[in-house]
Amino acid sequence: MQNLQNELINILQHEDALVVDGQLNKNKIVEMALQVDPQLIKHLIKHDTFKTHFFTDVEGVLVFDKIKFQRFVNNKSFLPDSYTAFKNKIGLTINDGTTDNYISTKNDVVLAWPHKDCVLEGGQTKEDQKRNEIFWNETLAPDEIDRLLDPKVFTNWKKYDQQGEHEVTEISDNDNLLIKGNNLLALASLKKRFKNRVKLIYIDPPYNTGSDSFQYNDSFKHSSWLTFMKNRLSFAKELLKPNGVIAIHCDDNEQSYLKNLADEVFLPHNFESTIVVKSSTPSGRKTTHRDKKILKQKDYIHIYSKGGIEKINPQYAKRIKWDTHFSRILNVETLEVYNLVEVLIKEGLLPEKSTINDIDIDNKRIKEFYLANKSTIFQTQPSISDEGKQLSLDNPDKVIKYSKNPDEFALNGRRLVFLEDSISKLDTGEEDLSTLLCDFWNDIDFQNTQNEGGISFPAGKKPEALLRRFLFLFTDENDLVMDFFNGSGSTTAVCLKLNRKFIGVEQLDYGDNDSTKRLINVINGEQSGISKSINWKGGGSFIYCELAKYNQTYADQILEADSKEKLIAVWQKMKEKAFLSYQFDKQSFDERIEAFKTLSLDDQKKFLLEVLDKNQLYVNFSEMADETFEISEADKRLNKIFYNIL
Repeated sequence: MQNLQNELINILQHEDALVVDGQLNKNKIVEMALQVDPQLIKHLIKHDTFKTHFFTDVEGVLVFDKIKFQRFVNNKSFLPDSYTAFKNKIGLTINDGTTDNYISTKNDVVLAWPHKDCVLEGGQTKEDQKRNEIFWNETLAPDEIDRLLDPKVFTNWKKYDQQGEHEVTEISDNDNLLIKGNNLLALASLKKRFKNRVKLIYIDPPYNTGSDSFQYNDSFKHSSWLTFMKNRLSFAKELLKPNGVIAIHCDDNEQSYLKNLADEVFLPHNFESTIVVKSSTPSGRKTTHRDKKILKQKDYIHIYSKGGIEKINPQYAKRIKWDTHFSRILNVETLEVYNLVEVLIKEGLLPEKSTINDIDIDNKRIKEFYLANKSTIFQTQPSISDEGKQLSLDNPDKVIKYSKNPDEFALNGRRLVFLEDSISKLDTGEEDLSTLLCDFWNDIDFQNTQNEGGISFPAGKKPEALLRRFLFLFTDENDLVMDFFNGSGSTTAVCLKLNRKFIGVEQLDYGDNDSTKRLINVINGEQSGISKSINWKGGGSFIYCELAKYNQTYADQILEADSKEKLIAVWQKMKEKAFLSYQFDKQSFDERIEAFKTLSLDDQKKFLLEVLDKNQLYVNFSEMADETFEISEADKRLNKIFYNIL
């Protein structure tokens, strides 16, 4: 594809000193641009593209934007296929239009990186599929992406419930949705129906570790990942309710960049917390390199709101041992005090000569005892009014009731605090000794999730217990939850079990271990994950659909071809039905097909992918009636319902 730099060379090639040995003399061109030199301006103004992007009509007078043109000339040297306002650095800059003003004392800073002002479509469909992605440019060439993010057509609709698979005839706000296809394009399509309606978004995106599923553009590793995430987070913000929350799961590899990016998208004052979770326990082979590096044991989850959190439902973790401060028990009728350990020994719950440290809170009978006596087992604390303190001190070694508050007891100037204040309902639904959860969670098992949901997904599956906690923390029943990196389907599975509405989006193909199969298992009452703790019996339903492919079908076939012969067969189909770049001459290509056959298979694939019109990867809703796309009447009707056209 001929880029604008080559077009600039073409229109200036006859000007002495502006093009030297086929290359732009950038210093001279920039100097002339800053001086608004007529010799340069006359060429630019005659070219429609340069006229559109570097001149502004002010009451009939064309005004030349020399600063924008200067950036274009300078930056094309290292980004030959994309105009960007940012240099090949990652860092904090003042958001004032300059490109070199990094790290300043001002507060209005943004994270800048190559390709930032572009769109990374991210069309990978298999984990081991490396793609040399095109960065679609939002600033210089909107004509090239005018339909990339248009609402798309959905097809292959199915509804699943306990009676099996059904034809979809209606779509309501009560339906759960599972969408297969590119998540950026799905988010852009969902905006029309679900803008400002999602209460919680939880995502576990690829961590960009080099060994995970993010395998785009190795030459700009961080930049590609940041662009990939920025595009998607921008849509996520639009989908959130004004009081909605997004939780972004990541690890050390990108978490610092991600934090700055999220500050920019959601604004720093909407940062709520970073939760650190213990995600592994070093043992066995994991400790092989312990003498060379500090082993990873944690993940990060950055929490942002869209416009502030109205309410959090506090969550509690089970205590792992007895709080030894609770060492006495009160008879509230006689106000007599007894030693707790002696009572437990007398009840046969502890052996003779036991101490307070021998109380096992996991012992079923001991647990029954302390829950039954939670309002009488106590410790003392100094928080009591001066009058009550004096009244208590006047009666040494005796428990008294404070007259102004008959439910308050005191002993030797200290208030009695009962065990019931340390007992809460845990996210498992049980009542037990607990501690308030803050921003460090080390009580969730990440190690035994491989087969949760009845599917085998050994790498990266997040435990249902983690998702349950987020749903309890930020949502109530019937709230809408979204996960657009749905993967193995942990989020959507837990939503079904906890009666939350959900939208899940997944573009990678996991075969028999995808989230559709998992949700069907959940509906049928599978008993892994949190099922037993909530007495899950099955039920619920969801609607499955896919983004309707067009050019993406040919892209998939190109990537799957394992021989040159198969690739040529794909080309024969493409030239008849695919939408190709307007700059590509298929007749001329066919005349040179023998030269094409001499290329390596990888180079052939890259070329054929390049000539596909990326605006037509999927079918646009606005073009649904075009017979070329063969959209059924049933699908047309369902799409109109989905987009509220009927």
